[in-house]
Parts: sequence; C-alpha cells; structure tokens
Amino acid sequence: MREIIFDTETTGLDPKNGDRLVEIGCVEMVNRVATGATYHAYFNPQRDMPAEAERVHGLSEAFLADKPLFAEKAQEFLDFIGDAPMVAHNAGFDFGFINAELTAAGFDPIGLDRMVDTVKIARQKHPGAKNSLDALCTRYGIDRSHRTKHGALLDSELLAQVYVELLGGRQIGMELAAQSIVITQTVSETHTQAPRTRPLREARPHAASQEELDAHGAFLKSIKEPIWLQ
Repeated sequence: MREIIFDTETTGLDPKNGDRLVEIGCVEMVNRVATGATYHAYFNPQRDMPAEAERVHGLSEAFLADKPLFAEKAQEFLDFIGDAPMVAHNAGFDFGFINAELTAAGFDPIGLDRMVDTVKIARQKHPGAKNSLDALCTRYGIDRSHRTKHGALLDSELLAQVYVELLGGRQIGMELAAQSIVITQTVSETHTQAPRTRPLREARPHAASQEELDAHGAFLKSIKEPIWLQ
C-alpha cells in the first residue's frame, strides 16, 4: 500500500482570508516503510509574509521572491502523489490550503476521502494527552533535535515515523510475520498427503504386570477419603 505523508507551511491560518501556501514536503511510504522518495518545493505567495508566520517557519518574503508559483508546480506535485492516501497532522488544515491552491490554478481538488489525520488517530490512542508533533516525537522517542523551526519536509519525515508508531510500531512487523505463519499453516493443511504404501500394523497390547497392579492398589489405599468413594 502506497501512502504520502506530507506537511505544508503557509502565510497564515485561512486561505479564505488571502493566506497562501509557501512550502510543501512529501514522503512516500509503501507498506508503512519510507521508500526514500520525497517531494519538496517552495512557492512564491505573491504577498507579504506576516511576522508571526515567519517566526514559525523562518521563510521570509525575500527568500520566497524568486521561487515558482504554485500553479507552475501543481502538475509535478499531482504526479508525485498519484492516487495514494494523504497523511498529515491536523490534515484538514493542509488539505484546505492545497485544495485552495489547486482550484485557483485550475485543477480539481484532492478528494477528502483520501485524507488521513494523525491528530485524530493520536487522540483516539492517547485521549487527554498532548498530541502535537513534538509531543508525539517525545512519547515515541523520535529524535527531533535538528528541528529548530517548522519545515515541511522535515516535519513530514518526523510524522512518517510517528505515523508508524501510532499504528503499532514494530508490532506491525510482528503482525505480518504472524500472517505469514497462518498462510504457511494453511498451505500445509490443504496439501494432499501421498497414500500410504506400507501395511498398517495392529496395536500391541500393553497389559500391566501383577507387581504393577499390586503397587497401584497399595497407593490407592494410602489416599485418605478418596473422592471416588464419596
């Protein structure tokens, strides 16, 4: 199964208020294992960068000035993600920005049926606990010491590790191994055994000797209040 774990950085919180997408990072996973294939791009938002947003991701208006527009990279992005499920932390936020940009560029939005939200998974698994990406990395012992600011590709790589842990971590491999055992047993059980060619022998009699019978009788007499006499 192919999945895309992704993250975005933006100029603000709501595309309906004129906020724009400025960075996207994607990590490809197949059967919950990172393949090494990634997609990463910065975009010129064609607007100013609010100071509060820059403090989060460190992307300035000057840095983004010579970057391509999202519309110029949209098809490249769509080709990378294909029809795979899209996994993000607080996925509704990221889907909102991506679909706003796709629509503005003349492309169809990504169906919400492809959306997998790791925040919802974390809340179900750890109710009442902190479920930010930082908190989950701490919970699962994932090194994030190199994360000084938010970055779409870095956060996607961290989220890919968190996602595997949320779904069982190393136990996933154990489950696959168990399935393999079941399949092997099923094949063995359905295998047709070759007909026997040797003649069957009658069972040999195994009668107890008189000495053994006497010893058994003496043992029974030594038992106080046996239940078979009640």
